[in-house]
Amino acid sequence: MKYNMSRYFCILIFFIIGFFSSCSWVKVNSISREDLWSMDIGRLEDEIDLFNIEGKRTTGKTKFRMRDGFFYISNGNGQKVVRYNSYSDLLFMIYNEDTNPSPLTLRNLNEAESSTRWAYPWPLREPGCIAVDSMRNIFVEDRIPSERHSYDRKSMALLDSVVLHFDQNGRFIEYLGQEGPGGTPFAGINNIYTSINDELVVVCHLPSSWDIYWFDKNGHLLYRIPFALDSLYTPKERFGLFPSLDTIVISPDERKIFLKVDYYREVMDETTNTVAGREPDSSFIWVVDPETGECLNSIMLPFYESVTVVNNKKLTENLFYSIFGAINEDRIMLYFPLENGFSLLLLSLKETAEQRRGFINVSSEELQFCSFDVSNEGILSAILATNSEVRVVWWRTDKLAREM
Repeated sequence: MKYNMSRYFCILIFFIIGFFSSCSWVKVNSISREDLWSMDIGRLEDEIDLFNIEGKRTTGKTKFRMRDGFFYISNGNGQKVVRYNSYSDLLFMIYNEDTNPSPLTLRNLNEAESSTRWAYPWPLREPGCIAVDSMRNIFVEDRIPSERHSYDRKSMALLDSVVLHFDQNGRFIEYLGQEGPGGTPFAGINNIYTSINDELVVVCHLPSSWDIYWFDKNGHLLYRIPFALDSLYTPKERFGLFPSLDTIVISPDERKIFLKVDYYREVMDETTNTVAGREPDSSFIWVVDPETGECLNSIMLPFYESVTVVNNKKLTENLFYSIFGAINEDRIMLYFPLENGFSLLLLSLKETAEQRRGFINVSSEELQFCSFDVSNEGILSAILATNSEVRVVWWRTDKLAREM
């Protein structure tokens, strides 16, 4: 069965908001939100396809990156990739001409070299994760035809995806597999990043491991780094913990891998002396050198503390933050979903472990679909959907980063 992570991310948010809607939260500064533009839901060039006729979320991913004020959106259901500026101007589109209507406002790139707004036909199947380098080259996950799928018995994973490389104008250059250009398809692509010197990083989530493929700017494989789920890092002098690798993000300006691992401990029922379940113990970010595979350092993350009052007694529950992304100079942006928005924690992974906190507003009606991205400088952007439209918004959270 194929799962859509954005859908389950939003469902999880609804669950948490409902569960904790009666909690009292620590007040933090609200960060101003700017609504940039909105789009209709559909298949035209200036629309985004998120729902089918019955209004249900379909299986294709919709991901985006914001870089240097430009928004690159990969729309799996619409089988297209588009680029907008922050003023809502559609600049170009890479699209499957078998499933999309012919563009009305864009000229064909092959026929209009001097045009500033163009379209480029390419047989995209299921575009997903996307990354953009400093030269505006575009890298997009895509599924290969089913007859080219293969099964890797060692990893117990289906090899079914490649990364397509398009130049800054949207022309196809090549596809990348595990070994580089023309290589073996990937399994379970979780995300794609660009890092220092425009190096490309593909993060894959397999049944028994997370595998990272690190390429130079020419697509040549530099490192392959596997992280087995049964041998994760464990904090010193902490015993009997159960680790769970929550996510992996990549530093945008250094060769560093950031692993967020959450740890649980068993809870005993004193009346029966049996295990009653597990509860959060701690959460760590592990900083790993991709060249050597060695852990450079680690930092324990704070909990989000949920405070409730029951029978005039104040109860505090420790909850795990999640990661929006990494920004320059060894910093990460964490979040916890609340009613009408998200609590933010910007955290330095250096010895100082500086922190900045904030809150962003997102209404529950805008969570029919949601996808977030953090730029290298720390600007948080989002694509949010109601039943009737898609909204592109951002928060100038880079101001928090500049204070650190």
